[in-house]
Amino acid sequence: MSSENAESAAVMSDAELAEAKRYGRLDLACSLADKAVDLTFFGVMAWWLARPLDTWLQRFPRLADIWTLRLAVFFLILLALHLAISFPLSFYSGHVLEHRFRLSTQSFSRWLWRYVKRNLLAGTFLLLLIVGLYWLIWTTGSAWWIAATLAFFLVTIVLGQLTPVLILPLFYRVERLDRPELTERLSRLAEGTGLSIEGVYRLDLSAETVKANAMLTGLGRTRRVLLGDTLLAGFTPDEVEVIFAHEIGHHVFRHLRWMIASGLAFSAAGFWLCDRLLAAWIARGGAAFDYARLPIDALPMLLLILTVFSLAIQPLQNAVSRRFERQADRYALQRTGRKDAYRSAFCKLARLNKDDPDPPRLEVFLFHSHPPIAERLAVAEEPSKEIARPNG
Repeated sequence: MSSENAESAAVMSDAELAEAKRYGRLDLACSLADKAVDLTFFGVMAWWLARPLDTWLQRFPRLADIWTLRLAVFFLILLALHLAISFPLSFYSGHVLEHRFRLSTQSFSRWLWRYVKRNLLAGTFLLLLIVGLYWLIWTTGSAWWIAATLAFFLVTIVLGQLTPVLILPLFYRVERLDRPELTERLSRLAEGTGLSIEGVYRLDLSAETVKANAMLTGLGRTRRVLLGDTLLAGFTPDEVEVIFAHEIGHHVFRHLRWMIASGLAFSAAGFWLCDRLLAAWIARGGAAFDYARLPIDALPMLLLILTVFSLAIQPLQNAVSRRFERQADRYALQRTGRKDAYRSAFCKLARLNKDDPDPPRLEVFLFHSHPPIAERLAVAEEPSKEIARPNG
């Protein structure tokens, strides 16, 4: 038996492992199908349907004269069509599959309400982004991709600050952690790291799932650690301490800042690529590319380019994320010295979340933002050593 298989056997029983692998395969198939739907939809719209749709909208006087209004209506029709086509897959992956593996606690009506609320919020946000992006192209010309990169950076900062205080509470009940003994232990862990214990909150995940999770979110004064109520209910204080130390590790090593910086670089590359490919797309018939009159029917092509680009860079982004997760794991072990709690915490996470401890390497490389559980458990067997911390 290989070391990976031995580690998997230690995490789960044979029946649990088989179920986790089935769930992982189906979840991956849904993810791949979702990406295929996106690419096919934007491709069909860009090549065959966008121009007729825009021509039809121009039959209405106000839409013909007011480009911004026509752009907004065009986008909303595009969004409605995409949601209609992708709804069966969303329903299967988000509701049927989760209930089939006993991971969801939602009724269909609650799932549907969250689905509607999530898409209303996302649709409103995307509408503002699309209109803003077109205005940048129309007004700044060939420099639009630079302006768009800076605007995207500002939006990322604002969202980073608002997500934990305004957006997450729309979907989950978020409360300050009210367990004095545990809070005292976590407070000692946070000493000297710059992370205030005021930023530890309980996230009501049990209203939606039995899965356990924790995360570091927010920027500046809104930065906080969120611990799922499923985690707090099913894990010992030592295990919670290790998981909390992992989240502190993300803070100590400034991983959020690195992700924002890399996002800035990736967005610059993506917008520049859009500029070059859009120019070639518009001018393919011999016409000059006029930024001030970028046609509204070019929107599906713009979205297709950004979608393909995001898929192409996903393995690189995931590799960076996995490196950060390993760094935080080692920090948690060093900070707490609780190897047994570390092992038991990750074993519980694997069983609760039905997470395959040792998925195929190609799958991990292409799609996983976190290392496999078996690999994370192996970290506990490494020789102890001082973890280098960033200066400043």
